[in-house]
Amino acid sequence: MARDTRSRTRPLAAVAAATAVALTAAACSSSTGGSASGGASSSGGTGVKGGTLNMLGSGDVDYMDPNISYYSIGYLSLRMWSRQLFTYPAQQGKTTTAVPDLATAMPTSGNGISADGKMYTISLRKGAMWDTSPARQVTAADVVRGVKRTCNPSHPFGGLPDYESLIVGMQSFCDGFAKVAQNPSAVASYVEKTALPGVVAKDDLTVQFTLTSPASYFVDLLTLPAFSPAPKEWDAYLPASSQLAQNTLSDGPYKVDSYTPTQKITFSRNPAWSASSDPIRKAWVDKVVVNETVTQDSAQQQLETGTPSADMEFDNFPPASQLPGLIAKKDPNLTLGPTASSNPYIVFNVKSPNNNSALADVKVRQALEYAINRSDILQVIGGPTLNPPLTHVLPSSVVGGATDFDPYPYDPNKAKSMLAAAGFPNGITVKMLYRNASEGSSKTFQTVQQDLSKAGITVQGVPSPTADFYTKYLQVPATAQRGVWDLAVAGWGADWYGDAALSFFKPLFSGSPSFPPVGSNFGYYDSSTVNALIDKAASASTQSQAATLWAQADHQVMADAPFFPITNPQQANYHASQVQGTVYVPALQNYDPTNVWLSAGQQGG
Repeated sequence: MARDTRSRTRPLAAVAAATAVALTAAACSSSTGGSASGGASSSGGTGVKGGTLNMLGSGDVDYMDPNISYYSIGYLSLRMWSRQLFTYPAQQGKTTTAVPDLATAMPTSGNGISADGKMYTISLRKGAMWDTSPARQVTAADVVRGVKRTCNPSHPFGGLPDYESLIVGMQSFCDGFAKVAQNPSAVASYVEKTALPGVVAKDDLTVQFTLTSPASYFVDLLTLPAFSPAPKEWDAYLPASSQLAQNTLSDGPYKVDSYTPTQKITFSRNPAWSASSDPIRKAWVDKVVVNETVTQDSAQQQLETGTPSADMEFDNFPPASQLPGLIAKKDPNLTLGPTASSNPYIVFNVKSPNNNSALADVKVRQALEYAINRSDILQVIGGPTLNPPLTHVLPSSVVGGATDFDPYPYDPNKAKSMLAAAGFPNGITVKMLYRNASEGSSKTFQTVQQDLSKAGITVQGVPSPTADFYTKYLQVPATAQRGVWDLAVAGWGADWYGDAALSFFKPLFSGSPSFPPVGSNFGYYDSSTVNALIDKAASASTQSQAATLWAQADHQVMADAPFFPITNPQQANYHASQVQGTVYVPALQNYDPTNVWLSAGQQGG
């Protein structure tokens, strides 16, 4: 995730993922507004209908396009107006177990899954509607269109490596798409006229996926917003374009009323949505207003002091310096949740021409590994209790190949001698990209700057607004190739849960197929050995065989030193006292805004 988580993506999705330093049957719900009313809540207590949920942030979604967004804040926004075939529910104890959303049921062997495990047949819910005029049923053809859009030549989805070689015909389809002109008519013509053999609408409400090999994780993969249906009206716009962002259509409980990038997003009830078609979202509040102009410190202060226009975080999380105090006093409005992530991590740009292309030399990268003190970073981003150390690729909460080893214990003297042996006796000067609106990201930069100076390495800061960090820096190949940055403070979360090792290796380390903008291999690392291990693990016949191969891949990546892992953290979230139903959903890195409610008499300003 970009989900970087991302953040989810993404980078959380991909969840592309932006996280704490960055920065994954409806009861008494209705498609219309009205007076407050009660109902059963999956998180306990009695839900209250009505009011405005005010969310505070300092950044923006990556794209207002479900098939392209790969950023955890993008996923959080999409939860309100876009639906997937399957998703993770805001139910205690079930937040990492995929359940049907647009799909009518979970496919099983012999009932939706073919005997050879390569074909998935999925039925869609009748009554799931687009907010067109008049409202129109979401169809299997919309699902096919959505999947096709993910590899468009203008803004391809960053998690394509997860499934491009898994779905029959997807690689060929995408190769052809890459040659299409980047204008709406050419893109739409290719999408509508070019078949994708592995994704077919059997009838209006049945979509069939055919895979190149069995994949036990496929249903979890289908939780990615990339697999969301796309209405035919979007053919008029380039995917992920600013024009599309102003012309969204919703099949969720809320619709986008207005979107001013980096400033404000407003959502109101979608009159085409019906509770009977949506088992996931209760839609208690009438309206959601996202203010993207609030600093991290100000957001925390407003949430703690009961400011009427402050209910919940968007992409601002509790400042790292305040977390020990909040934890010590057991603040009831603070939640610490699991992430299954590597966040933050520091990626090394092997394409940078700086220092005579020093970072292309594995010995220089290994020297950097020894020169960074992980313990110092953990301390400034909230301490090791909140941020347990991670010294390799796979966090322990990801099934398949996660074994603990530490190949680079902190040793600045060894780092200095390695740099000298590599031809840099006087050290090097590197540029470090970080998000200056995030206390955690800023403190990580400052700590690395101090640590590397002890090894004779000078670090110059490249501060970035949160909204630009991925879209204008890490996802732009020319920016890396020009040496605008050498090191970057990024983050990554599992694209799905359970057997999710693939969702770390494919998008981050699988060579050219994972290079931006298609993948999230921001440092342009490429190893034929690792690529072969990834392919073998992805097609292994048993989970134990796959685990052995993932472990080998983990060791090889760390030997090649393309990045410096730091922690698999707990995610801290904070909400105002009037917000109820606050179940933390790892895929969103937050509470689900479609399932929280506001206490009666405190329903927003």
